Amino acid sequence: MNRADSERPFLSHLVELRDRLLRVLIVVGIVLVALLPFANTLYTLLATPLLNSLPEGHSMVAIDVASPFLAPFKLTLLLALTITVPYTLYQAWSFAAPGLYGHEKRLAGPVLFSSVVLFYLGMVFAYFVVFPLVFGFFVSTAPEGVAVMTDINRFLDFVVKIFLAFGVAFEVPIVTVAMVSMGVTTPARLREIRPYVIVAAFVVGMLLTPPDVISQTLLAVPVWLLYEIGILFSKMVAPKQDEAEEETRFRPMTEEEMDTELDAMESTEPPEPASPDKKTDE
Repeated sequence: MNRADSERPFLSHLVELRDRLLRVLIVVGIVLVALLPFANTLYTLLATPLLNSLPEGHSMVAIDVASPFLAPFKLTLLLALTITVPYTLYQAWSFAAPGLYGHEKRLAGPVLFSSVVLFYLGMVFAYFVVFPLVFGFFVSTAPEGVAVMTDINRFLDFVVKIFLAFGVAFEVPIVTVAMVSMGVTTPARLREIRPYVIVAAFVVGMLLTPPDVISQTLLAVPVWLLYEIGILFSKMVAPKQDEAEEETRFRPMTEEEMDTELDAMESTEPPEPASPDKKTDE
């Protein structure tokens, strides 16, 4: 009897988790069904930056037999998942909220909302800013006599990676604010490691984007700017006393302060003890 009572809460959590996952799947399915009639139109819209960069008479191609159907369908499914991210996070929040403390609940709401907004902004930035520049660069560097005719499946895989890279990169302010609020670091410390963050941003841009300077820079510069924004917002959640102590602790001494300290040490030095020979003579 006691064992059954102890297992009941765990089983109830599993049932609740199953119900919430089913709700998410149902909502994703509804959005997917609603978008499927526009699958080809959505794919054409996604490929517009590349199509505008292609020379006249050039177009995209479908190498596989099923690509004309699978590529738009895959895009529609990914779009349905992206659109339903707020609802998915709401279900996750509703499942985890009863086990959180009050201050954690107050912090989690704004963090989740701002995370979704920044992720969408990263994707918008990639589509309207990055894609035209990157595709224009690739097409312009094609050797003479080479027809640029991209496969629709490979193009979709390429742009999905870019979307994910910029969506995740735009989460930098959330990470910095969360680390400061949890006491892992301070705004002063974040300012100190700024040069390393800039170098890391270019390294990440090199790993997550195609091997060209344009796309790497277009990812690294926003990451750096978002890091600076994160430092500004982290001051709002940083404990004032801890921040003041941190700034005092790591502030280097000026030359005047060092001279004053040395003078004080010299003035307080004890007199030299008399030698044994001198005491004997006396």
